[in-house]
Amino acid sequence: MDARGLAVTIVNACRRDGGGGSPTAVLDDRPMTDAERRAVPVRMGTSHAVFLSPGDDRSGAAASVRFFTAGGELPACGHGTVAALAVLAERAGSDDLRVLLRTSKRVFTGTSVRDGNRFMSTFDPGPVELRDATAEECELMLPTLGAAPPPPGDGPRVASVGRPRLLVPVADRTALGALAPDLGRLRAACDGLGLLGAYVHAMDGGRGAARMFAPSIGVPEDIANANSTACLAAHLAGRGDIEISVDMGDALGAPSAVTAVARQGPSGPSVRVGGIAAIERTTVLPRL
Repeated sequence: MDARGLAVTIVNACRRDGGGGSPTAVLDDRPMTDAERRAVPVRMGTSHAVFLSPGDDRSGAAASVRFFTAGGELPACGHGTVAALAVLAERAGSDDLRVLLRTSKRVFTGTSVRDGNRFMSTFDPGPVELRDATAEECELMLPTLGAAPPPPGDGPRVASVGRPRLLVPVADRTALGALAPDLGRLRAACDGLGLLGAYVHAMDGGRGAARMFAPSIGVPEDIANANSTACLAAHLAGRGDIEISVDMGDALGAPSAVTAVARQGPSGPSVRVGGIAAIERTTVLPRL
């Protein structure tokens, strides 16, 4: 099927102080090839596209979601989920939506609370797997980022909510803003190590900033990355329950913010993550 003519909603996900956010394309899924799905974010000028379809009776999910970048399908996308929840709340005419969503990997809960034209969306990203980065991972990844070696006792970690990524601490926002990664070398390192990308962060208590570089999936730098922020919250919860707010997108001129809450439990930290979304417009998928 030719995907032209489909209605596409553009949602600015994970906004900060009433502006910015990550523009995300949300549309109803149709019989399309994956190549056509990969073309949607390219045509719409967004980093990601979210495809919605009705949930099935077996899972009890209200909707199934699929996520694509120009590089291919992702098993999960945090800011894409924030955008999808806003669209579902808008369609339902709900000021306080609670739904089950289904991906290819799992079924999980999401909420979206409406305040005027803003939707505060949160969801359960699933269990976070954490481990210390290996010497090889540090040797291959850190030089591509131009990051200074982390202080002793606070080294990089590998975290996964579907796909592993490297969490890299830096001293402060100045060091974060000064990063100028070699994206070609970073992509090669990520491909060789099987990593999604590198989430570089500077935290001061519960407030911080981060940059996410993921050239292997066609996203040199992400405006907002909720799943990586969930991973960071799970990591920090090793020191006790925590609530964090992480600024992103400043280097791209699109200020964004992601919030996450992590609570320790008997089987590890439990996390909820989210952000504020605003529906910008609904348009028609243009021709190539």
